[in-house]
This record gives sequence, structure tokens and C-alpha cells, in this order.
Amino acid sequence: MPEPVLPAGAALVPAVVLQIVVGIVDPGTEIVTEVIDYLFHMYDGMPLWALPVFLIALVLIIASFVSLIVLIARARRQRRLARRGPQTREDSSEAEFLWVYMVPALNEEVTITDSVSRLLEIEVTNKSILVINDGSDDATGDILANIDAPELTVLTRVAPNARQGKSEALNDAWRYLHRVVIGQGSFAGWDPQRVIVTIVDADGRLDRKAWRAAEIFDADDLCGGVQSQVRIYNRSTFLTWSQDLEFGVFGSVFQLGRMGWGTANMGGNGQFNRLAALDSVAVEDAHGQVGPWKAGRLTEDQDIGLRMIHAGWRGAQSGDIVIEQQGLSSLRALYRQRTRWAQGAWQVLDLLPESVGNRRLSFAARCDQLWYLLTPLIQAWVGLSVLLSVVFLAVGIVVPDGSIVILVLFYVFSATPGIAGVLFARPPQGLLSVLRNLLLAHAYLIYSWLIFPVVYRSLIRQLTGRNSWAKTKREAIEPASAEGVPGDGAA
Repeated sequence: MPEPVLPAGAALVPAVVLQIVVGIVDPGTEIVTEVIDYLFHMYDGMPLWALPVFLIALVLIIASFVSLIVLIARARRQRRLARRGPQTREDSSEAEFLWVYMVPALNEEVTITDSVSRLLEIEVTNKSILVINDGSDDATGDILANIDAPELTVLTRVAPNARQGKSEALNDAWRYLHRVVIGQGSFAGWDPQRVIVTIVDADGRLDRKAWRAAEIFDADDLCGGVQSQVRIYNRSTFLTWSQDLEFGVFGSVFQLGRMGWGTANMGGNGQFNRLAALDSVAVEDAHGQVGPWKAGRLTEDQDIGLRMIHAGWRGAQSGDIVIEQQGLSSLRALYRQRTRWAQGAWQVLDLLPESVGNRRLSFAARCDQLWYLLTPLIQAWVGLSVLLSVVFLAVGIVVPDGSIVILVLFYVFSATPGIAGVLFARPPQGLLSVLRNLLLAHAYLIYSWLIFPVVYRSLIRQLTGRNSWAKTKREAIEPASAEGVPGDGAA
């Protein structure tokens, strides 16, 4: 689940934002004096009851800015430290692992052939593909039945057990993995420490060189999970292009920035998990069934990633392994998906005490985990300050008063974090590339604001106890090749 560059994708100076935008330009004022005077008086005239809202929002904005700079610096260091892995499969340690690919599938007739075909092409020695047909009533089952591949096993769930959620489907596959895959047959007795479970959504196109994850697991026995770099393969519209950039910033900044602490989280599609790590966080549900994924979690990937960290495992981000997925070109569908993701972020607030109290992590890492988990609350609070700004300006409580200097100051705080994140995710090559990326960064900020209302929509759903979920409808796909995709400049 991507994390915004800052709340809503931009650092906002509450209340005074609208003053500045429509303010009077006064270029004759001495710059330093003007800025200092402005900072001391920017909330003059505000109702006393509103001052705490704006002051707290300002603190959150500044803290968000600092957090981003720290993560970019750490991500840059991580890039330098990244060792160059084996260039061929034969030189890697992939043969020492059993690779199990789990694909939850509910009415996936549009994409399932494409996804499974690509998994069959992945170059690993020991492979098992478990597709969970979770009560599909379209042609998904028939399509899977016609795929003749010894590596493929289709697990069919039927009512009343089917369609209970992604967590339940994955837990079914986990139990089958233990009972059958490593319980009998050619893989019987395989050490869970050397079994890598990879979650691939039914629209996922996993890199055929995904064996490169072996080096990350081999280098650290406590590495419990590795997240692939997520890309959008149908990035031909503003919305799908923005989603692609959003995932690029998330992986290149937030994930790499946390990798040194071992707190890079799992993002669902394309996540590699060590079976021993999954086993260590298995819990029993209300029906007495045991599995690693918690029932009812709308972002089961985020939840299990955090719980593995609590159990002493480390999370990593790969910069080499790419998984492509289908973006949403409909704003309505995007809102529905992001509302579910945002509500999942509200749900995992119950993991806050364990994250902050995790003595296995450094103080800085725990502070970052605190900030990460508080993201929905931070977004909601800053959004409230912006809403109040609009109201105060509309009723005349706020009188526009600003200058070109203050306008520039606002722009620096508002746009710089987003620009920094985009430029880091898309390293520029030449002046034209820099100019293009600057333009793209501003478009990305517009996208961030466009989807911002899901923060409140998801909060309302969470407070009213509405935990239902709607499956993302797939769009018809055209044949596409993963080769060469990372080369377009995005991370």
C-alpha cells in the first residue's frame, strides 16, 4: 500500500495558504524581516478555538518535511550500499530455496491466464504455484482447468467458506502448503527457513528473474520479507500514470529509506515472505482455523508485514525485482480501492503499542514506525486545517495579506517535498529530463489532492463498523512485455 510523500502528497501551510495565493504582492519589503514578521503574525485574527488546530497542523507539516528528508538520505545511502548480485541464475543461490507462488483469484477470467503464464516462465529450480479459486462464478475455474502445468495446483474454495476475504484465501493456501507441498511428495520435509512464499495478485506480472530475491534472503537469516518494486503496465492515462509514479516514490523513498532499519513493509502484490516468518505470526481465527494472515484486515499485507517485524524479522525492499500490475483508469474505481486501503491503515492503529515498544528496533526506527502508523491521522488533521482555511476565507475571517516572498515560501514548503520524492524516484539524466520530472512532480501533487478525500471516507467507514470490501474489477488487457519497462526512467 503506497504511502504519500507527505500528508496528501504536499506540505501545506494551513490557513495562510489561501491568504498567500490571493495575496497582495509587495516586493519592496526586506526579505528576512518580512518572513520573520509573517511567521509571528500568520495566525493573527484567527478564532482562539481554531489556533490549536493550525498550530498542531504546522508542527505535523514540519515533522513530515523532516521525515521525508531523512528517508531520502537513508534511501540514497541504501542505493550506494546495494551490492551487485549475480547476473545469472546459475551463479545465484536460488536452487537452495523452494519458491511457492500464491495467487488469490476471484472472478479473474480477464487476467488469470496472463498472470499464471508468467509465473510458469520464472526461472527457478524448485517451484510450486498455488492458485486459490475463491468461489469464482465466471470462467476462472475453466481457464485454470485447461492450463496443463505440473507446477500448478488449483485450490477451489466453495460456499460458505469462499469469498470471506483475501486473508482467508491465503491462509487456506498456507495450510495446504504445510500439509501437502512440504508434507509429502518431492518437496516433503523442506525447511521452512528455505521456503519463500510469494504473493502475486491475479493481475500481477512478476519479473521472470525473480530468483534475485534469493541473495537478499541468503545474506540475512532474519530477513522475513522482501517487497518487489511495483509498476503499472497500463500507464496510458493520467490516473494510471500517477499510480505508477506513486508506487515508484513509495518503493524508492519510503521502502528503501526504511530498509536499513529492517522496517520496509510488505505491499501485497510481489511480496516474498520466508515461510518460517509466516509461521511465527500464525494466529487462530474465530472459527478455530490457524493462519498467518488476520481475518478481516482490509490491508492484510501491511498488517502481516508489521507483525513479522514485531516478531523479530526484518523487512527489505528490492530495487531489481519488478512486478507489474493493472492500474485503475476509472476515478470511481480508484476511490473505492483507495478507500479500502485507507481504512486498512486505520485498522492497523491497534499495532501502534507493539511497534513503538519494539525493543529490537533502534529509537529512530521506532519513531519512524510511530509516524508511519499515524499517517491517516496526520492526513486527516492537516486536511481539517485546510478546510477551515477555506471556510475562514469565504466568510471573511481571514483577510488576504501576503507578498511575493511569502508566496515563494509557501511554494517551497508545499511543492519541494513532492518534487524531491519524484526526482529521487526518477533520477534525471540531463536538463530536459530535469524539466520533465519537475513538470511530472507537479502533476503528481494534483493527483495526491484528487484522492485525498478517501482519508475521511475511510474514517467514516471505520467508525461505523463497515468492513465490507468490493473486488477491483479488471480491465481487458493487451499483450505486454515486462522486459525494458524499468528503463523509462521511473523507479
